[in-house]
Amino acid sequence: MQEKILILDFGSQYTQLIGRKVRELNVYCEIHPYNHFPEIDESVKGVILSGSPYSVRDEEAPRPDLSKIKGKIPVLGVCYGAQYMAHFYGGEVAPSNTREYGRANLGFIDHDSVLFENVSLHSQVWMSHGDTIIRLPENYKVIASTEDVNFAAYKVDGEKTWAIQFHPEVYHTTEGKQLLQNFVTTICGCEQNWTPDSFVETTVRELQDQLGNDKVVLGLSGGVDSSVAGVLLHKAIGKNLTCIFVDNGLLRKNEFEDVLHSYENMGLNVIGVDAREKFWNDLAGITDPEQKRKVIGRNFIEVFDEEAHKIKDVKWLAQGTIYPDVIESISVNGPSATIKSHHNVGGLPEKMKLKVVEPLKLLFKDEVRRVGGALTIKKELLGRHPFPGPGLGIRILGDVTPEKVRILQEADAIFINGLKNWGLYDEVWQAGVMLLPVQSVGVMGDERTYENTVALRAVASTDGMTADWVHLPYDFMAKMSNEIINKVRGINRVVYDISSKPPATIEWE
Repeated sequence: MQEKILILDFGSQYTQLIGRKVRELNVYCEIHPYNHFPEIDESVKGVILSGSPYSVRDEEAPRPDLSKIKGKIPVLGVCYGAQYMAHFYGGEVAPSNTREYGRANLGFIDHDSVLFENVSLHSQVWMSHGDTIIRLPENYKVIASTEDVNFAAYKVDGEKTWAIQFHPEVYHTTEGKQLLQNFVTTICGCEQNWTPDSFVETTVRELQDQLGNDKVVLGLSGGVDSSVAGVLLHKAIGKNLTCIFVDNGLLRKNEFEDVLHSYENMGLNVIGVDAREKFWNDLAGITDPEQKRKVIGRNFIEVFDEEAHKIKDVKWLAQGTIYPDVIESISVNGPSATIKSHHNVGGLPEKMKLKVVEPLKLLFKDEVRRVGGALTIKKELLGRHPFPGPGLGIRILGDVTPEKVRILQEADAIFINGLKNWGLYDEVWQAGVMLLPVQSVGVMGDERTYENTVALRAVASTDGMTADWVHLPYDFMAKMSNEIINKVRGINRVVYDISSKPPATIEWE
């Protein structure tokens, strides 16, 4: 039985970070909404209570029953979790008189407390709360303070219950990982055996038990998630897996042939489908971004369904769903209103009457890459930038035509290859070129031109939720502009997008 840490989510923006930090310690953890409390069995070694946008004094504040865990197994309250236990077990929480947001330093640490073992005095922590604990319940003992926060951390006497008012999971808490390690290893006794190799071994065994001799079909996109899912399934069921890779006419230059070739070298049974004409014809004249997405999504379902029906006795549809998608769908605030078409092809399981298997649904994105490494998938594939599900269809502003696709593919290839050749590709989270519905006057030779404008986009991010534009070297930008204008017929002007997300988005549509 896999040992685990449970994280109860009270709606904090940082909850996923807690999960990722615990996983980095090679300890398996699961995130559950506070109002969907899971069963506690012997596999649960400890529980972390997350922060929350609520005040414990709010009428609608989360109020979970902790009687199943508090005093019975190790518990660590973080921010709201700390204030909740203090407030509802006899202490007092009130609005703070001083600003408790941002960096602070631990001016007092009880080094006899195992939670702060190897954590330095004056260590920097990150506060993010408007309320503060002003009185602890009886038998609660303060174990750390800052200049402005007296009860920065406490321990409940006679219980393995600790709490902190700062966030150990964020970058600005410099020894936060050490504190979390103290909790999950020393206090909870976790063995740190959650590794990519152990995940592969366990998952392959579980897939074999789950699927038996059934046939499975998987839609490949050329991206990291579907590729790792494919290799993992292939390792488990071999020839019973059939992969379908659809060329929707909106892929990068030569991508269909290149990716198909790389998949074949990986031993996967892949059916390549050239559906370019169908997509281009159905997109003709459509300029609304949302309508384009719907046409592309509908066509993919139709093409995939047609090809899948050619395979006899398929019972399962495999998808590259990853853990953030799962968390989003069962969040504190209810199911997400939007299904991510990149991971989940809405409508397919119902239409095809197939059961769904999601071998990566327990993994964060960085873990998917590490598992891919354990499966010896090439670094070039594992290190690929994210690419939107609708492909170049949402990087061509306005209507989509084969000629516009050609222009954009040529410009995009120069930019992406340029990033690789200059050693910049791995410094960028996502990059691409946008073909704008703007034409401008130019001069080439002695002739006047009136041609298209493209915008280059390169952003740095960790999860795509926020992103900042990358400060690419001027000489590189000059080189790219010169190459694109000289080599791509139909472009005479290149601009660079220096917008951050928010307020802009990464894609233009």
